[in-house]
Amino acid sequence: MDFATSTSPAVQAQLDRLGALSVPQGRLGLATIRALLARLGDPHLALPPVFHVAGTNGKGSSCAFLRAMLEAEGYKVHATTSPHLVRYNERIRVAGELISDDRLAQLLAEVLDAGADLNPSFFEVTIAAAFTEFARVRADACVVEVGLGGRFDATNVIERPLVCGIAALGIDHERFLLAPEDGVPNNPIARIAFEKAGIAKPGVPLVTMGECYPDAARAVIAAITEKTGSPLREYGPGWCCDGFNAGTGRLFYRERYREGIDVPAPSIPGEHQYFNAGLAIAMLRSQSRLRVGEAAIAQGLRTARWPARLQRLSQGPLTMLVPGRAIWLDGGHNPSAGETLAEFFREPIHLIIGMLEAKDPQSIVGPLRDRIRSLTVVAVPGHDWHPAARFGPGACAAAGVEQALLGLPADGYCVLVAGSLYLAGEVLRLNGELPD
Repeated sequence: MDFATSTSPAVQAQLDRLGALSVPQGRLGLATIRALLARLGDPHLALPPVFHVAGTNGKGSSCAFLRAMLEAEGYKVHATTSPHLVRYNERIRVAGELISDDRLAQLLAEVLDAGADLNPSFFEVTIAAAFTEFARVRADACVVEVGLGGRFDATNVIERPLVCGIAALGIDHERFLLAPEDGVPNNPIARIAFEKAGIAKPGVPLVTMGECYPDAARAVIAAITEKTGSPLREYGPGWCCDGFNAGTGRLFYRERYREGIDVPAPSIPGEHQYFNAGLAIAMLRSQSRLRVGEAAIAQGLRTARWPARLQRLSQGPLTMLVPGRAIWLDGGHNPSAGETLAEFFREPIHLIIGMLEAKDPQSIVGPLRDRIRSLTVVAVPGHDWHPAARFGPGACAAAGVEQALLGLPADGYCVLVAGSLYLAGEVLRLNGELPD
């Protein structure tokens, strides 16, 4: 469960109610969220045009690029993303601003009261609250990030999005997304693709990473879009972007039958962000209702922010513990994230890691192993986590990130804090960098 706290007593009272909800075991489908939304006046049917984004990794970054580009064009944009890092408010952005504590307290109370007898999940209440507010406040667009999977995700009540997208695919949340079920693919990555492609809607373009996926995953997505009548636009035959291998500091985006664009490199570090930015551009250019020009795309690439994704910490209480040393923060916790980190960090690093008990410790440590100068394991506050013994004989334990930093040798190598978005949120809080 995604625990949350607030400095606002009114918000905390509702978060306590939210945290007391039981976790639905084995419940599949959208019946509960539909019933809850019906009691709230079906706000999901009155949303501004929706950009709906799924994926294992990169969907949050693609949403950040989408929002930044749309806002650079002058549009007011609602957005709902997950999980939050420091404050629950981060999940609901209303017309460009994080929802206020006063409004959040009122909204959560309304939704929780409406669904008291339905036993909704934490995420179902969150999405119902977001959609309720989005339907009431004028905006030009909604950017909606899928929470988990796609087919049975609470966001999938959206009946007619403007365009859908699927970011990178990988194995994650196996307990939920690979649960045995009749009539679904047996191959794990094909099953993941099957779940993500569940957001496809008749007549609504679905933009994907195409040739970046394994063949089995790509085939499943193609079959689903053909069955649903969703126009498929894949990386490769439909659109592409490059420039990252050449080290030009530019992004070159192009597609069939349309003039390409040459824009700045993404502001969010990592070569993989070129693909996430390209997905956002392709989604924008797959619809005609909201015009977004090249200048706005360029501005959005320069200004997009997505905390705890290869984020270099600014000066603050934590960085002051090791002056002059770079501290990087990443919430990655699955094998795909580990591979991405290994591509970014080519030199030796000191790794401070905290991982949830349900995750594989080797998913991050394995790809980075030949670069790790020291490995320090810390707790993930408020969650069950892996102790140092699970990371191998070279791992040591520390009481917290501060102690881990103070225990590093003075060799000047940079530091990576990784393994959990929950840990990342704690690091941002400790360093005074609250996401806005």
